[in-house]
Amino acid sequence: MTSMYLAAATGGLDVWDLVLEAGPVSKFVLIVLIIFSMVSWGIIAERFRMFRNADRENDRFLDRFHKGGGLASTQDDTKGLSWSPIAEVFRSGFREISLNPPAEGSVLTGVSLDAFARMLRKSAAVQINDLERSLGFLATTASATPFIGLFGTVWGIMNAFRGIGVSGTASLAAYAPGIAEALVATAAGLAAAIPAVIGYNYYLGRLRSVEARIDEFIADFTHRVQGRKG
Repeated sequence: MTSMYLAAATGGLDVWDLVLEAGPVSKFVLIVLIIFSMVSWGIIAERFRMFRNADRENDRFLDRFHKGGGLASTQDDTKGLSWSPIAEVFRSGFREISLNPPAEGSVLTGVSLDAFARMLRKSAAVQINDLERSLGFLATTASATPFIGLFGTVWGIMNAFRGIGVSGTASLAAYAPGIAEALVATAAGLAAAIPAVIGYNYYLGRLRSVEARIDEFIADFTHRVQGRKG
């Protein structure tokens, strides 16, 4: 701590000095915040790849589906679409129809329309849950890290004032370095929280968009297997 005060007196104090001179509790808080931040950035990057590929393959599948043709040929075209949640919902529906072969002249026989729609919605829920995976951690990071940083700040300020009480010195040079050290934790908490909250809201919007497209597809698919379309 003495070296930090000397650095402050000579104008050489920087953030790295503050981190190195921080107490064990402050360092622990910073390590926790760094872990939250690193995991959050990993999730942001991974979800970006997931949604980008899902949207691209959804477009490819829907173009093929709306061109019409037999369900079997459409099923064959989905084999290379491993990222598309809509293609997976279609595969689930096609498997259901295959297990209950239709009678001649009818597309959907042996499976009630309500049961078929429920099965599609169940498959859609699985796909939405997969897209939503890890977003909860971003929400937790966005809400928790500012308070973790605040805890580190309060702890650091307590130590700074305790040091002032012990030394009996109340000059700016005496307590400013300790308070600056404490504020590093607040800055680290905000640095972890801001990308997390932006990422969470962004991907939540993307998720709602995919969910709406799946709902629209389920309506189209159900209508088609009734024999009214395609």
